[in-house]
This record gives sequence, structure tokens and C-alpha cells, in this order.
Amino acid sequence: MKEQTKKPSIESTLKSLDTEEFIDIHFYRPIGYQWALFFHKLGVSPNAITIASIFIGIAAGICYYFQDLTVNILGMLLLVWANSYDSADGQLARMTGQSSPLGRILDGFCGDLWFISIYAAICLRLTPEWGIRIWILAAITGFFHSKQAAMADYYRNVHLLFLKGKSGSELSNSATLKENYKKLSWKKDFIYKLFETFYINYTVGQEQLSPKFQQMMQVLREKYDGEAPEWFRKAFREKSLPLMKYTNMLSFNTRVIVLFISLFINMPWLYFVFEMTVLNIMLVYMILTHEKFSKEFTRQLTSQK
Repeated sequence: MKEQTKKPSIESTLKSLDTEEFIDIHFYRPIGYQWALFFHKLGVSPNAITIASIFIGIAAGICYYFQDLTVNILGMLLLVWANSYDSADGQLARMTGQSSPLGRILDGFCGDLWFISIYAAICLRLTPEWGIRIWILAAITGFFHSKQAAMADYYRNVHLLFLKGKSGSELSNSATLKENYKKLSWKKDFIYKLFETFYINYTVGQEQLSPKFQQMMQVLREKYDGEAPEWFRKAFREKSLPLMKYTNMLSFNTRVIVLFISLFINMPWLYFVFEMTVLNIMLVYMILTHEKFSKEFTRQLTSQK
């Protein structure tokens, strides 16, 4: 009975209901929660779970090279398994207070490796029929995929910043990251500094696609010392909340459902077309909408006495 009272609730392991998708809340988070409890008992760290998910996700991608639907289905199950681990690592980190900058970098890196494996497998599968064209299509699609995932992650953390404050968000600032980067030594902190190099570039890319939001944040830093007033937090959440469904659709579940359908009908190239068209339209809409209300909030913040 004493153990039960100490066991953290599943709600305490979620980032927020605002930013959670239906499939995550009702499928991945409950599974991830059970994995988190299991690994916590074994003393396994969140980063170790992330690394395990990398290998499982890469194995999933390899399965999509084969024309055999049974092998493809095995790959689908492996990808679901990998994503349940990707959920578990964050839930365990929040459950135990083991969140770290390295963990966040690893978490983002693991998804990249999954999809590199998936892209390469599909290209190799289709090369006999498509030749170099499929590799060109995959390269262009991969570029846009990286932007879709990066901005979805960015806007989700922006929303969490004004919903829960700095402690509840993983929003990064490139200027701060660069200052911390200078303090690291290649000799003593080689692995961390290497990851930090990629993470700085990743963050700079996010900031370049959100100039109006950056202006708004600059006003908050200069006029309010980085602490947003309550009226602003409430108003910003109201504007930002409708965009959360797009951040989720651009992250994992929607794209994977389309990937699985394309494999079932033996037309995996359709997945690339979906990313290039539907998901890019969502990306553009999300950025334009966010930039529009960020500009308006900058005006309001500047006019406040």
C-alpha cells in the first residue's frame, strides 16, 4: 500500500494535455508509462531507453526494404515499439527528475535516425523501378521533413513555455546555447559538445523560420525581463492552442499512418508525395498563422505601459 501511494500518476508524466494527441494519450502514453515504471525498477536511465529505441527504429526501417508484406508488418510493429520507448524515456525523465539537455538532443536525434533508415530502405526497394529519381525525391522530401518536425517541436515548446513556464518547456535559445557551447571543452566534453554543435544549428534553423516570434521574445526579454505577464500568457495560449493539432500531425502519428497505408498497398512512394504536399501545406499554414499573431502580440506588448 505504501508503494502505491508513492507511484507517480500517468498524468504527472505528460507534458500537458494541450500538446498531447489523441493516439498518444490513449495508446503511446499508457504503454510508455508502463515501460517507464518497469525501467525505473531496473534502474535504467532515460538516455539508455532512447538509445534502445534508436536500434529498434532502425531495424523497423530495414524491414521496409522487402516486398514481403509480412516483413513490412514486422517493421510496423517494431516502429510502434520504438515509439513507445521514445514516449517512455521522456515519461521516465519527468517521473524521476532526470531530464537533461543531452537527453533532449538524443531524443530528437533518434527520430532522425529512424526516418533515415526508412527513407534509405524505401529508396533501395524502389531503385530497380525508379532509378536515381526515387533518391532525388527522397532527398527533397527529407529536407522538408526536417523542417516540419523541427517547427512542430518548436511551436509545441513555445506553447508549453507560456502554459507552464520555463520549467515545463524545453524551448532553447541559440544565443544561450552558443554561450554554453564556448564553455565546453573538446577534450573533456567531446560527445556532448559534438551533439551540441548539431543542436545549435537545429535551433538556429527554427529561429530563422520564426522572425516575428523572435521579435516578440526580444520585447519580452527587454521590457519584462523574460517573464511574460499573465494577460499575455492567457491570450497567447488561446491563439496557440488551435495550432497544437498541426504540431502533432507533423510529428509522428499521422505520417506513420500514411507510411503504413502506403506499404500495405505496395506503393511506398506515396508516403513521400504525402509529405511533400499535405504536410508541407500544414507547415506553411502553421508558420504563417504563428507569425501573424506573434506580430500582433509584439505590437500589444510594445504599447503596454
